[in-house]
Amino acid sequence: MFSERVSLASQTTLGIGGPARFFCAPTTVSEVHDALTQARNQHLSVFILGGGSNLVIADSGWPGLVLHPRLTTQSGLTSGAGVDWDTFVDRCVAQNLAGIECLAGVPGTVGATPIQNVGAYGQEVSETIVSVMALNRQSLEVRTFSRDECHFAYRQSRFNTDELGRWLILEVTFSLKENAPPHLAYRDLTQHFGPGASPSLTEVATAVRQIRAKKGMVVDAADPDSRSAGSFFKNPILDATKVPTDAPRFPQPDGSVKVPAAWLIERSGLSRGQTLAGGIGLSSKHILALVNQGAGTAADVVEAAKRVQEHVHQQWNITLHPEPIFVGFLPDTQLPEGATAITAASS
Repeated sequence: MFSERVSLASQTTLGIGGPARFFCAPTTVSEVHDALTQARNQHLSVFILGGGSNLVIADSGWPGLVLHPRLTTQSGLTSGAGVDWDTFVDRCVAQNLAGIECLAGVPGTVGATPIQNVGAYGQEVSETIVSVMALNRQSLEVRTFSRDECHFAYRQSRFNTDELGRWLILEVTFSLKENAPPHLAYRDLTQHFGPGASPSLTEVATAVRQIRAKKGMVVDAADPDSRSAGSFFKNPILDATKVPTDAPRFPQPDGSVKVPAAWLIERSGLSRGQTLAGGIGLSSKHILALVNQGAGTAADVVEAAKRVQEHVHQQWNITLHPEPIFVGFLPDTQLPEGATAITAASS
């Protein structure tokens, strides 16, 4: 049932990571259940791999089982966790269903989107999620979470904070608005279409992909800047009194202010295309991405991220926290400050 010594570098958009000792890609919930049961019987630590777009996998790989569910059933606005996210967006947009058009081009699977509460260009996936069905990896019981029970916040949910690693997402149900106009709140989009424009959902989704591609944020084998884990740092949310004078400001409901991490990095003495550590550098298109310049390692990623954090902290007294999850690193590894890690010992 399990394959052995499978490369994980080829399973991630960053193209980095050692092998999985065992690997399995179940296509049904029953097969997922059987794989977890077998892993338990063999005392294997388990890591759940989605689309591989928001990960830094250790150079040593994963010492147990990597489970890569390919649950692709779809019914209405309920989608299996293994469905490609951009394909799902395309299907909804083609049916003139509004609510996720600005999330076009985001790499990964449907099941990964609630974990991080994926957001881009003025939309967050939590705005349209009705429920998330998940399997408890310990009890093997299935539970359905309402949107409120998912505890969504900026780039957060119960699935990547207090209960990280406890749940395996099986399917997600959305609520979208039929024949509603697209969301045009983000500056890049309003500038793209110009004042007074009334683009269709399809036109907005296409524009988002074009804008993302210009930033190297659409996976493309021909674009070396797309060998990344996506936006590497979260936009910090600060007390209003601590926001740099000239920084763009995005006020939050609680009075705090979100500041673009890219703005802080670009004004901290770093530049696009700059090599930071070994084979890892900053994207030449979008300074918020760390890219594999061809021979990068996971250890290089760790050092490059720390270097960015140091520059920003020295310049602004602000600590940026990474978005990707660090997988398979030894517990005593000094990861970047604020990093979320999944170790074999915790799985």
